[in-house]
This record gives sequence, structure tokens and C-alpha cells, in this order.
Amino acid sequence: MSEGRVEGIFIGPEHSGPVYEVPEVEATPGQGLAGDRHFGDHSDEEPGRDITLIEAESLERLTEETGIVLGPGESRRQITTRGVRLLELVGRRFYVGEVECVGIEDNPSCNHLQKLTQPGVLRGLARSGGIRADVVGGGTIRTGDAIREVPDRAPAEAT
Repeated sequence: MSEGRVEGIFIGPEHSGPVYEVPEVEATPGQGLAGDRHFGDHSDEEPGRDITLIEAESLERLTEETGIVLGPGESRRQITTRGVRLLELVGRRFYVGEVECVGIEDNPSCNHLQKLTQPGVLRGLARSGGIRADVVGGGTIRTGDAIREVPDRAPAEAT
């Protein structure tokens, strides 16, 4: 995996409400990103509810292929990345800055996103809507932070 970067961080305190770009955010295992509408105890929900990520390249491809321009944060994903293939992180542990995450599943766009933006978004992001992940080691995520895979841990030696 090549190392990517955090290009933008977007938090929306209200469901379906506007999202705001922030320079940094605190990530907490089992709760998500502080200040976001999804922040809270996700322990009784299915995995992959802590954080959502999307590639800036996917948004650029959407514009190139359909003419649809989504402004910063309009994808409703919390973290916009550059230089990393997010689907390769599903089933793997990775760092977003100092925060350790595990990729749970792809996150295709949905009718809700299309209702909040414009017709054609659903189809245009069908195979590149990003991923859902869980936070397993908390900390701060900052714009510009590296995104990299957690190195394989060597098995403990027998004594």
C-alpha cells in the first residue's frame, strides 16, 4: 500500500445538516469522531460506524465522468484522503495520523446522499463511495496526516 494523506476533515453535528471542515478532530474507539452526528456508543450497532473515508480522486473522477461537482464535505464522509486506495484497507489495520483503525467495509453512496446533493451522485459514486472503519486506538487526526497500513507484527518468539 502506498502512503496517503488526509486532505480534509468534515464534521456534521446534525443528521442531514451541513458539515464543517475542521483542521483536526479527536477519535475515540467505539464512539467515533468528537462533534460529529454519529459520535456516541456504537457497541450495540454493527461494526464500521466510527469513521468514514473517501478518496479525493473518486470525487474528481465523479466530476470528470458526470460533470457533477461535490464541494468539500458534500460526500458526507468524514475524512477525505489522497494517494491511498481505500478499498485495499478493508479487513486491514491502518493509521490515520496517530489513530489506529480497522477497515470494515466499502461505503457506497446512498439515496440519502443523492437527496442532499443532486441526481446522478448515487450512480457516479457506486463503486467508489469510500469505506467505513472502526477506531481501535484513539487520538487526534489532523489535515495533512499520513495514512499508512499497520506493519505486520512478527509472532512472539517461543522461549
